[in-house]
Amino acid sequence: MGVGKSAENVIQDQEILTSKYGPGIGAVEAKPSEEEIALEKKLLRKIDLLIMPLIVVIYLMNFIDRNNYAAARLQGLEDDLNLTSERYQAGLGIFFVGYILGSVPSNQVLNYTGRPSLYLGLTTIAWGLVSALTALVQSYGGILGCRLALGFVEAPFFPGVLFYLSKWYTKAELSMRMSLFYIGSLIAGALGSLIAAGILHGLAGRHGLPGWRWLYIIEGVITVVLGFLVILVLPEFPHTWKGLSPELRRVANRRMAIEAAEADIDEGERMSQVKGFILAMKDIRVHVLAFAFMCKSAAGGFSFFFPTLTSTLGYSNTVSLLLCAPPYAFVALWSIGHSWASDRLRKRFWFLIYPMPVVIIGWIIFMTTDSFGPRYLSLFLMLMIFSINGTFFAWIATSIPRPPAKRAAAYAYINAVGGSASIWTPFTYRDEDKPHYRPALGLNIALWVVTAACFVFMYFSLTRENKRLDRLEDEDVPLSHEDFERLQKTAEIEGVDIATARSLQKTHRYVI
Repeated sequence: MGVGKSAENVIQDQEILTSKYGPGIGAVEAKPSEEEIALEKKLLRKIDLLIMPLIVVIYLMNFIDRNNYAAARLQGLEDDLNLTSERYQAGLGIFFVGYILGSVPSNQVLNYTGRPSLYLGLTTIAWGLVSALTALVQSYGGILGCRLALGFVEAPFFPGVLFYLSKWYTKAELSMRMSLFYIGSLIAGALGSLIAAGILHGLAGRHGLPGWRWLYIIEGVITVVLGFLVILVLPEFPHTWKGLSPELRRVANRRMAIEAAEADIDEGERMSQVKGFILAMKDIRVHVLAFAFMCKSAAGGFSFFFPTLTSTLGYSNTVSLLLCAPPYAFVALWSIGHSWASDRLRKRFWFLIYPMPVVIIGWIIFMTTDSFGPRYLSLFLMLMIFSINGTFFAWIATSIPRPPAKRAAAYAYINAVGGSASIWTPFTYRDEDKPHYRPALGLNIALWVVTAACFVFMYFSLTRENKRLDRLEDEDVPLSHEDFERLQKTAEIEGVDIATARSLQKTHRYVI
């Protein structure tokens, strides 16, 4: 009958289970004890207070270092480097060429090494150094080289952290934490413009350096320091972090096994990374999520021109930078409430859908009005596109529950495909389309609608999967040999019997 067991052998396995653990295997509920609940709360406090503040601050600097190019444009970068509009846009887009090249292999390396503190810390130091050295460039070729290198060394951080968080938090906790993580970028949008305005006002010309060079130096040095802090402080994965007591490590592993319905540890060693990538490429949902992220990223590309958009309101460069801060601050606060509600209600789809008409209204207002009030209001509405990010990335994590090698490859692939949109979107914001940028914003509306269609596909796909899981939960359905082996692995990792291991499967459903 080929490789594997025959139907008769599978039935024998089932009979062995029944004789050993009694009829109705799976009847034992995996209910945590009061002690385990207390330990889980202690674990959450520990990782919340240690992990979340650190990665939020690092991502804040990641976003500032990536986007200070737009702020530097208002501080003399174009004139000093003799950049035309097309050259400036090429410098913006080439960042994402390096970003894509560095994305996919990075998470595979991270999952293989099992040392996120060292890996993410070193890449943070690398992009801080590249950012600081950008202050030395003197030509168009120099800025292209620095932007390409910056994209490559920044690539591991974002998908790496998404994968990293999915190893620590359950699906009921992810949206809020991922929103808090992503809020670093929204705070960076506000804080970065304020820093740029302060440097333009206070340091421009100091020691003969223009403001944009000081911008790169100061922010690059801060990032290098934070990179060393990541190496020293960031904990590893739950099953490898020595800072956890045996009791907390057991709770951390158990809750993630319950979450994934199986042990959240790869089956193999070296080959598991290749296998994980192949598994990710075979999953249609991975490709749909990647396409949705690409369309969303393209539609959100206006953020790289945000200081340019505020400059169309008719104020000086310094005031234009200051005007960037309130819309970002508003959306940052909104995102916290948005993600809290999504976690509390355990809903994802509708929280991804409701901001869509709001954002479209913002684009339409900007394209059709000239007065300050409506146009400035439109900037607030446009930025609502970023309120869904925490929910979206949490949906990715819970839609690809295991194995870790597959999830790592999927995150990196989705991030790389999404980043590809930013290679060409800068060229849609042409100087001749000022001040309304109608072609670019009209394209954004179309892309936003396609993103919604991808979310609808995911809604029906995951609903169908949950119905399948409902059928498998029926205890009258016999276990296949593959199911039996997976239960054995989960039971070994968790230190429980097979009956309890099967009862863990009952708790898993895709969050929709």
